[in-house]
Amino acid sequence: MFHWIHKYGSPKYFYHFSRRWTPWIGGLTALLLVVGLYWGLVVAPADYQQGDSYRIMFVHVPAAWMSMFVYMAMAVSGVIVLVWRMKVAEAFMRASAPLGASFTFLALVTGSLWGKPMWGTYWVWDARLTSELILLFLYLGFIALQSAVEDRRTAARAGAVLALVGVVNIPIIHYSVEWWSTLHQGATVTKIDAPSITLDMLLPLLIMAVAFTTYFVTVALMRARVEILEAEANSNWARELADKTGD
Repeated sequence: MFHWIHKYGSPKYFYHFSRRWTPWIGGLTALLLVVGLYWGLVVAPADYQQGDSYRIMFVHVPAAWMSMFVYMAMAVSGVIVLVWRMKVAEAFMRASAPLGASFTFLALVTGSLWGKPMWGTYWVWDARLTSELILLFLYLGFIALQSAVEDRRTAARAGAVLALVGVVNIPIIHYSVEWWSTLHQGATVTKIDAPSITLDMLLPLLIMAVAFTTYFVTVALMRARVEILEAEANSNWARELADKTGD
């Protein structure tokens, strides 16, 4: 197991591994997005209460899921940074933060657009929306911290601590609709007994969730490669790669 961790923790191996797989994952992302959007926006029936306005959930729900998933991925990377000090984990955290912030912002905007016809207002300071907004500030704080600290490794360790401290907000977001009175609807897909959503709406929603996940993986790998090259600019393998690219 530790051999596997150190293998993929090698900046050189990770760079070539991600470069090999990124086009394939990107192609899968494009296919899933086309299928998911067409199925959700065109094929899926209108909701008996919300009409066609519910269709924004095919973007809002995956974005909200990803806003939490990306932060948890950063927190796991933070543990690896603090324990093993792997440069790949540092690069992944820095690469993931802007994507997580984008997903969170998209979830907040689409949620507000959905809330206007459903609640009569774009925004209410309930537990779910407020905790999601705090998540956006955590992402922005991480990004600002990376820019403020000149030494990359020191910035990575500080960011890892921030990511781990902010993890407490994730269960608050997830369970807020159960712990407090809120306008936000409860879980419909992740219910223990059975999802309270019809299959012709559930399937495109799941496809969009996978599409958002593969999109994150694709872009995070691309951004991580750039971070690794910047960190490894003086290494022999990075110089050889630069020479080959220049030729």
